Amino acid sequence: MEDGMLIDSTDPAQSTLTQNFQAIVSNTQVVLDWKYEMRRQMQEILPGLFLGPYSCSKDLELLQQNAITHIVSIRDSSEKKILRPRFPEHFQYFEIEVSDSPNERLIPHFPQAKAFIDNALYNGGRVFVHCNGGISRSPAFVVAYVMETVKMDYQQAYSYVQNRRFCMNPNEGFKVQLKEYEPIYSARDSINGHQYTPGEMERQAVRRPAPDDDDPNEFELARRAPAFHGETNVQR
Repeated sequence: MEDGMLIDSTDPAQSTLTQNFQAIVSNTQVVLDWKYEMRRQMQEILPGLFLGPYSCSKDLELLQQNAITHIVSIRDSSEKKILRPRFPEHFQYFEIEVSDSPNERLIPHFPQAKAFIDNALYNGGRVFVHCNGGISRSPAFVVAYVMETVKMDYQQAYSYVQNRRFCMNPNEGFKVQLKEYEPIYSARDSINGHQYTPGEMERQAVRRPAPDDDDPNEFELARRAPAFHGETNVQR
């Protein structure tokens, strides 16, 4: 199974991941005793799937202690030189360039991000997903992954992820897209043998304006993350 290849919903690999995660989620009602400083740490959302800030991706010892093998790096094109892959000799990176603007289109990127995570987990890997602060963009991608893989609706998946990373707060435009994504992937899965392309998925989502969510002054309240912009790239 190649990196970036979409996994059909009837594929045994996808079925195995879904069944395993559903069993774990149904028996787990953990709510972390959240402390403010934990926003600087990464949290395990599902077995082998971690979410957190960019700063954790610079800590080789931390990544190795958690047996991370793959990293999804979400950042703005203007931050490319700063939020860059630090250890390409140790980890496989999947880079996604998107901004934290409410008008940024995330849905076209969800299938490729899911395929990268699925392939890593199915082959025994462990994945760390980050943006800059781990507040808006990367949580949106993880919520989308949980929705589609565990077969949760938006509110269930959002609450599940937030119970593990309480400081997360995707901007309002991202929340709208997550709600829009549920019927899109459900329809895709129900059409036997058809895989939506990123372009098709983008056209399925009717974008609605939402207030900006970029105020860096509110980051101290663990409520906002800096802005970013984007394309997708895999590095080995």
